[in-house]
Amino acid sequence: MEITLTDIENEAYKNSPVHRLDGRVKLLTVIIIILFTVSLPRVHENNMMRLAFVEAYLIALMILSKLNPVYVIVRFLVVLPFGLGMIVVQPFVRQPFFDSFTEYPLDLPLGLTMTYEGLAFGITLLAKFIVCISAIILLSSTTKMHDIVGSARQLGIPKEIAVLLTMMVRYLFLFWSVLKRIRTAQKCRLFNIWNRNVRRMWILEQIGYTISSIFIMAYEQGERTYISMLCRGYGQNGDIQIRKKDLKISDMLFSGTTLAVLVVSYFLI
Repeated sequence: MEITLTDIENEAYKNSPVHRLDGRVKLLTVIIIILFTVSLPRVHENNMMRLAFVEAYLIALMILSKLNPVYVIVRFLVVLPFGLGMIVVQPFVRQPFFDSFTEYPLDLPLGLTMTYEGLAFGITLLAKFIVCISAIILLSSTTKMHDIVGSARQLGIPKEIAVLLTMMVRYLFLFWSVLKRIRTAQKCRLFNIWNRNVRRMWILEQIGYTISSIFIMAYEQGERTYISMLCRGYGQNGDIQIRKKDLKISDMLFSGTTLAVLVVSYFLI
């Protein structure tokens, strides 16, 4: 089964209690959850229970949102390597905020030593990473991209950044379509990145050509878009259109429930 950006983005157009919440409330909620997660002690005996409680709350919201679990897992797997690169080295690093270290009784190559403290810190980092990514996935899966930018603009993000994010969202799908056309053309010419009968260096060169072609197309598209915007009167005072709406009782209840979950997880666990 081939999953596209459009398939994943369609998740944000579903109808559920979480989807109907105000974008500002969801954005602030995710920021608060991330700040709470990051602010937890580096190593503490109750960290895992607290993080597990918050993660269970996020999973319950995903279930309530009727999100496709396949798309959620795909989003998570795309981001996972960026965090693992930092986490896997922690058991072998002696962090200065530990007073003493207890080594694992293992014979590792290259003179490496693993410590219990480093392993505990790495596991804590992994748990924090999972909670933060889950919160971001919940936000992006239940809120349209344009609504996220509009909500951020209402919360005070500079208009220049808002305009840039709007343009990025708008043309992300365009360049994804360009990449698909390039990949289709390569497949028609029997190009297979996993073909073992072809020199790896040649395959890497073709991948490099593909990436450079996309960069050139992005630059040319950016120039055409900017000229078109100037022709339509765009200037330094330009801003995105924001549709203002009042907060509802459901938004207040969601905010209160989230704060209650964080308070309970910190003080009662």
